[in-house]
Amino acid sequence: MKLQPKYADLILNLLVAVAISLVVNFSYVLLMLVDLNSDSQSRSADERIVERSDEGVLAVHPDGYGYLIYENGDSVYVPARRMRWLGIAPGDRIVADLMPPRSEKAHPMLAEVRSHNGEEFDYGKLYNGPSKSMELLLQLLYYLVMSFVMLSILTSVRRDYSMARFVRRCLWCCVAAVALYCVAPVTEWHTGRIQMNFMGGRMFDYMLLLKCSFAVVVSMLYGRIYVLISQRQAVVVENERLKNENLTTRYNMLVGQINPHFFFNSLNSLAMLVREKHDEKALTYIDQLSYTFRYIIQNGQSMLMTLDEELKFLEAYSYLFKIRYADKLFFDVDVDGKYLGWKLPAFSLQPLIDNAVKHNSITRSKPFHISVRTEGDRLVVSNPKVPKLEPEPSTGIGLENLRNRWHLITGSDIEIDDDGETFTVRMPLQNPTAG
Repeated sequence: MKLQPKYADLILNLLVAVAISLVVNFSYVLLMLVDLNSDSQSRSADERIVERSDEGVLAVHPDGYGYLIYENGDSVYVPARRMRWLGIAPGDRIVADLMPPRSEKAHPMLAEVRSHNGEEFDYGKLYNGPSKSMELLLQLLYYLVMSFVMLSILTSVRRDYSMARFVRRCLWCCVAAVALYCVAPVTEWHTGRIQMNFMGGRMFDYMLLLKCSFAVVVSMLYGRIYVLISQRQAVVVENERLKNENLTTRYNMLVGQINPHFFFNSLNSLAMLVREKHDEKALTYIDQLSYTFRYIIQNGQSMLMTLDEELKFLEAYSYLFKIRYADKLFFDVDVDGKYLGWKLPAFSLQPLIDNAVKHNSITRSKPFHISVRTEGDRLVVSNPKVPKLEPEPSTGIGLENLRNRWHLITGSDIEIDDDGETFTVRMPLQNPTAG
């Protein structure tokens, strides 16, 4: 069973978000292990606890740890995590049992609080807060949601993903990260309760900022990699599509070039010359017909031809029509000689001539002129529109074939202009010395 692309992207983003959440909270897991180890060491030192009945006042150092200061000048070290767990604040009066220092230069450490601001300390209240496991679960869930939201923003577009669009989506990610930062679950240091970041007194928690920044950067890096891979896959798909289109285009081109209708008309014109005993014209006609088919067969697989070669083919091809439409069809060729070496896709002129002759009325009273000229570096083919009384059915294959071949071979498009009176096609020539 194959998943649809959108569901595959959803699952992939979810897996990556889980990975980011685990990496971000790896240090949190390590801290839990350190806390468990230190608690076990504290329990092993219970036999050395010293009782003290006088009160000490808690003072907190800017780095987060504190000291109980006694009237006689003694001081007792209080770790930051123990202050958060016990819910004691600077200035509180504490009566507590102590653990002796581990070395001569160290301070005694707070072991167990017996009274807090003159009241007996109730340890039962401490366990109303969430457990360490719950805190870890909330942290994992928060960074999972945060990463998933940012990844969804970055990977919501698979194709036509420009650098400017990627930058805009990165900015949206930053906006989402700021909003999620405000609602991040944090532990209030003096109560141990979990609350949203904007509800606490310390909005700019450097550890929270570091973790959120890490999640944002990793999400953006993954988003960029995802975009590059998607673009590469799109290029592969597009190449396959162009290959198929190339085969179809070549087939249509050959069908349009070796047209039985054209071939039979050419034989009829030749038969007419023979019947009327125009021997010189018949021989010239045979030479031009031979050159036309030889050009088609030899260059059927060619991509680009010079303008000079195409004009020679036009001369032979147009002669066949001039014999059929004697003194009624004319070709006005005005090409700048400096462009004769420039290139264009093979057989670009043939379908334009066929369309002009097929869809317009050609009479002796109104001779028909087809213009082939250069305008700058563009080859222009135009003809007046003189519709037949009974229009020929149009399949649209000729012009569509020509347009597809130009785009496939040169990467540029032809310009088709139909103002109702004149039909004009402009084709940009390719400079062989460029690039």
